[in-house]
Amino acid sequence: MGKFILKWFINFISLLIVLYTVSGIKTANIQTTIIASLVLGLINIFIRPILLALTLPINILSLGISTLFLNGFIFYFAAKFIKGFIITDFWAAFWGALIFSIVSALLNSLINDDDK
Repeated sequence: MGKFILKWFINFISLLIVLYTVSGIKTANIQTTIIASLVLGLINIFIRPILLALTLPINILSLGISTLFLNGFIFYFAAKFIKGFIITDFWAAFWGALIFSIVSALLNSLINDDDK
């Protein structure tokens, strides 16, 4: 349970960084940011692996670049279901997902290094 809360907190921090760096992404309040980080984490756990498996041939042909667009789509998709989480267009979602992934990966690597 503690590991889940830590991963969620990393998603929350990553989303805060995205909110301050990408101009087309906004949230209504801090509660919406908390919910959005939780929903993005759950989508990345349950739905993203299925989508990656379905798009594997395209991903192989594009040498992995299609994964960037898939991440942007997931980010944009999450905003459609969370009231108060606003993404103006796909490119804002694309850049937001890219920054979110990088920051989240860096923070997770710091946490995983401590476990060894």
